[in-house]
Amino acid sequence: MDTLSLDMLAFSPHPDDAELYCAGTLLLLKRDGKRVGITDLTHGELSTRGTPESRAQETTEATRILGLDYRGNLGIPDGDVANTPENRLAIVREIRRWRPHTVLLPWHTDRHPDHEHASILVREALFASGLRRVESFDEEGKRQEEYRPARAYYYMLSEDFTPGFIVDISDVFDTKLAAVHAYRTQFHNGASAEGPQTYISTPEFLESLIGRAQRLGFHVGGKYGEGFIALQPLRFEAAWM
Repeated sequence: MDTLSLDMLAFSPHPDDAELYCAGTLLLLKRDGKRVGITDLTHGELSTRGTPESRAQETTEATRILGLDYRGNLGIPDGDVANTPENRLAIVREIRRWRPHTVLLPWHTDRHPDHEHASILVREALFASGLRRVESFDEEGKRQEEYRPARAYYYMLSEDFTPGFIVDISDVFDTKLAAVHAYRTQFHNGASAEGPQTYISTPEFLESLIGRAQRLGFHVGGKYGEGFIALQPLRFEAAWM
């Protein structure tokens, strides 16, 4: 088992959610020599388009494009991301295993119930992971030490929010978009893909994603951006102001 810690770990309800909504930030950190990873809560096996096998292949390709140091999957049933002790403990194990400095988690308001449930689930696990009396064990049966990340930020899903801060991802936006397009069965890619039309397979969905990134980037003097909200107030030194 890899014992190195991660600088940033993003929790994604389904494979492709992190690519859509926070991959630019992961790419920037990776470019700067940081260790980054994604933990998918589900395999996305209920997707209307594609198959579990094709989704796994697409996730592998997206992971390669992003250059992640780690990609994990908790195997929670798609469509049933329940806030149970078992699911919370699975996330606690991930946090204690990788001891990330920063965690990204989905915003708690969204059209997809799995996304909303995932947000609550990860937030509660973040608290539990710092409690000594919440016991968890690694793959070798060794008791894990309690650990709580220094920072945690919500990322946007389909619903907008007023961000607490915006990351300029202009330099890596093309790579982010390439990782999104790796999910060729899920998103419009200019070809006539097989399968029924869905909310995310229309050309308009990706156009709206690009439009949001452009709007956020404009607010901070860039071309593309990603917005976040901190779970806890951020500390700034007066010298920075």
